Amino acid sequence: MKNILIGGAWTYANGSLHIGHIAGLLPGDVLARYHRAIGDNVYFVSGSDCHGTPVALRARQEKKTPREISDFYHEEFAECFDKLGFSYDLYTKTSSEEHKKFVREFHKKLYESGYVYEKEAPQAYCEGCASFLAERFVLGKCPKCGSDTRGDQCDACGAVLEPENLSEPVCAVCKKPVSFRASKHLYIAVTKLRDKLKGLVDAHPNWRKNAIAFTNKYIDEGLRDRALTRDLEWGIKVPKDGYENKTIYIWAENVLGYLSASKAAAEARGADFYELWGKDAVHYYVHGKDNIPFHTIILPSLLFANGGNWHLPDRIVSSEYLTLEGRKISTSQNYAIWVKELLDNYEADSIRYFFLANGPEKKDADFSWREFVHSHNGELLGAYGNFVNRSLTFITKYFDGTVPDGTDDTSVISRIDELFVFAGRQIENGFFKDAIAEIFDFVRNANKFFDSEQPWITRNNDDKACKNTLYQCVQIIANLAVLLSPFLPFSSEKVCEWLGINNKWERKTVPSGYSLPEVEILFQRIDKKVIETETEKLKLI
Repeated sequence: MKNILIGGAWTYANGSLHIGHIAGLLPGDVLARYHRAIGDNVYFVSGSDCHGTPVALRARQEKKTPREISDFYHEEFAECFDKLGFSYDLYTKTSSEEHKKFVREFHKKLYESGYVYEKEAPQAYCEGCASFLAERFVLGKCPKCGSDTRGDQCDACGAVLEPENLSEPVCAVCKKPVSFRASKHLYIAVTKLRDKLKGLVDAHPNWRKNAIAFTNKYIDEGLRDRALTRDLEWGIKVPKDGYENKTIYIWAENVLGYLSASKAAAEARGADFYELWGKDAVHYYVHGKDNIPFHTIILPSLLFANGGNWHLPDRIVSSEYLTLEGRKISTSQNYAIWVKELLDNYEADSIRYFFLANGPEKKDADFSWREFVHSHNGELLGAYGNFVNRSLTFITKYFDGTVPDGTDDTSVISRIDELFVFAGRQIENGFFKDAIAEIFDFVRNANKFFDSEQPWITRNNDDKACKNTLYQCVQIIANLAVLLSPFLPFSSEKVCEWLGINNKWERKTVPSGYSLPEVEILFQRIDKKVIETETEKLKLI
């Protein structure tokens, strides 16, 4: 049994979740459910990112306090994740007292290292918003290629930037010109950690390709030291004399949420937190492409500089971009599908299946309502749901709901055993699409088996063959429920309950003579009319 930490990216609590967030985070729940099913000791943690400029600006716009705004969205996030079946061991927030206490203690030790120093530097200030701005809230022209960019990195040429070097800098919120004010801050010498960071990425060829490429790009083009503190009111106070009016920069405390949350989760179990962060654990970090440097550069830099022999990232599960009907998702333009609304109208397993089978795992992906409906009706309902229901209702109708006599088929057993090994290996390596595709190939073959055996005919002329066919189908269904439980927890739980099995990751057998309870339709068909209706909603935006 291994200690497994799975960290899902922390979402800014300044607006509702959209489908782009879910596409990047769902793999974390698959990992957590799988590792629990094989008997590992899992800590699946995440939370809401409550501090910093984004939340403070939203609060100012709505004439509320940052805590009111962040608490509101935190509750909304927690509800959405719960409805989607995210099995977090702890979903918390960076404004919690446990997190703030942990971060302050971590930073106190950090400041004692040789990697932290003081420096006076210009900080972007917006008169219109009456606030200092984080780098990504400064817009302007890239000094290297001339493209429109934000203040931390140019998407056009990939250059790492400083806001004061932009041409024509303006505030991303109110679009007014920004000024720069000199201010003294604490910095972490990321440049001194280059060799350690390079060694980390080189030692992990199993990271996602985009994570390796982005990390090497940052290292090769020149790392820069990063400010640890900020002139903001809303945040965690800096635990150092002379810095009473400053807060810890959001990027230097939100990634520490993985530590603070897992510590709280471990303590709740009476477990050893430091064992979870020791050398024998396995750590996964699940997030979108934008968050790669925070998990491969920033978090390791903080862990190295703190000097606590912390466990470094083992696997980076970083997704690519998700578009919506061929266009970039834009929260500022309200061009998005909001998760809360999606859950009001569609089944959680249907949403999960689409993004796990068609999401931006290895390359950019697009969400379209046509494909979503086709995915549900044609694959989830048409293939899997159809096989489950046609088999079990046949038994209910013609065998009084009792699993008939049959003989285990060695070829079926062999194929199921292969699937458990293959799917497990793919999940552990972060290839979720390959795993679910192989399982659904088995589903399609199962339907072909049912059709070729024709139990509706053999029921009348070969009772033994008919019974054996249905017995085989029950065994296939039982094992499909377990194989799909990390991906489709709600429907899998139903099937496991019907067949009297658990979801432990091993081949299952349902004995002849087992009495089925009342079986219901596993998935409801989605009316194709919703394609036009939902697409029209987007056109109105």
